[in-house]
Amino acid sequence: MGLCLSARTGPHVGVIMKKLLKALFATVVFIGIVFSGRLKVGYGAAQSGPAPGYQLVWSDEFDGPDGAVPDAAKWTYDIGGDGWGNHELEFYTNHAQNAQMKSGNLVITAQKETTVTPKGETRLYTSARIKTQTLFSQTYGRFEARIKIPHGEGMWPAFWMLGDDISTVGWPRCGEIDIMENIGKEPAAVHGSLHGALYGAGATGGTADLTSKFSLPGNPKLSDDFHLYAVEWDADAIRFFIDAANYATFKREQWPAGAAWPFDHKFFVILNLAVGGDWPGPPDGATVFPQQMLVDYVRVYGKTGVAKTKE
Repeated sequence: MGLCLSARTGPHVGVIMKKLLKALFATVVFIGIVFSGRLKVGYGAAQSGPAPGYQLVWSDEFDGPDGAVPDAAKWTYDIGGDGWGNHELEFYTNHAQNAQMKSGNLVITAQKETTVTPKGETRLYTSARIKTQTLFSQTYGRFEARIKIPHGEGMWPAFWMLGDDISTVGWPRCGEIDIMENIGKEPAAVHGSLHGALYGAGATGGTADLTSKFSLPGNPKLSDDFHLYAVEWDADAIRFFIDAANYATFKREQWPAGAAWPFDHKFFVILNLAVGGDWPGPPDGATVFPQQMLVDYVRVYGKTGVAKTKE
């Protein structure tokens, strides 16, 4: 159920209402767990939390005042416009206009704004890419975020993770877990993927990959509402969720023969909104700017005696 506030309702009231709704939702989840072992809910706006045995380790509820920037104790920025290996069209900034709190959400905004890169290249869009690198990382557990994605050709919102050894071993050897990716040309589809290095068995390079694409019943546009995107990750498998649906499970035994399984060490969290790139293609004449990705919260859970964290 969505919350509708009148135009006269101040932003501080919206944050208070959000906190009350979160408390109510947490109570419902707890009751569901107690009586059924795991809350069973439907698709769409109804969402479930972690299974019994998980405990909250780290979170950001994004309940700061309107205009506040992401908490520097939890998030840092990627900055630049070199295409990020995908020929993306945006320049990522650390400006408040591209990432700030509003009405109890983190709002990442992609907008038309000309920027010249350090290499002298012109970018026509700005956006933001924030990450927990060097501030928080964890091996195994449940990583989830409640997000309302944008809608438009050329938009590429993502909630994902990279191995925290990327600065020493590079990509793709560090490993990548894409919890949620969407491209504007597929408004109803979420993609969940794993990426690593394809070494051994005669290979000289390239990536090892497992990926799944999923749409909710009825194919609603994911941009029409908030949805809960999550993975549950252990030593032998990574399970992908949207709301209550476990739509994909990738097991270690499915990984390409001869390729190292890179999902056995700490990963950090990334949120970003890309514009264009090889996969989504560029915006077209119907794409309206600014575009916004709203994040209600990010929560990370661990299992007692299993999770390993760094803060």
